[in-house]
Amino acid sequence: MSSQPISRYPVPELSELPEDVAATIKAVADKSGFVPNVFLAMAHRPDEFRAFIAFHDALIEPERLGRESGLSKAEREMIVVVTSAENDCLYCVVAHGAILRIRAKSPTIADQVATNWRHADLTDRERAICDFAVRVAMEPATIANAHHEELRAQGLSDEDIWDVGAISSFFALSNRMAHLTQMRPNDEFYSLGR
Repeated sequence: MSSQPISRYPVPELSELPEDVAATIKAVADKSGFVPNVFLAMAHRPDEFRAFIAFHDALIEPERLGRESGLSKAEREMIVVVTSAENDCLYCVVAHGAILRIRAKSPTIADQVATNWRHADLTDRERAICDFAVRVAMEPATIANAHHEELRAQGLSDEDIWDVGAISSFFALSNRMAHLTQMRPNDEFYSLGR
């Protein structure tokens, strides 16, 4: 384990947190076997933590909320990794790269997407999704109808396109918060899914 701090901001003890925030963190720890540092770093501001987690879950785990998505779990994580790579976000590339490896059942895909998605072993659909996600994160003013048509040609519905854009947008925010806080990825993430 790294001895460096996980955030440049104060990281609260679980016992100091509101009960609902502590319960959320404990549930994640019970499921994964460790507490991802993002939960502790974002708990610095409990109201923002609640909003952050609610938005994350609505986008990344819509099935838990009873909403269908035309994107696979692996595609959703791929959007996170490609967006985070474009934003040079170490935390999100490492953490969500681990989740992508698990969901895609591929020990190499996350490294390929994070390094250069244009040359990664992707399907045409995945490449179109990554292209659109990067455009949303880095050049949103350039989005045109033609970009939506490219995704429709790959079988995405308008709701799926919304999901791609919303996930990319949310993680562009998350990437900036990770930079602001100098958030460090947990050592556990590096070996998951390999």
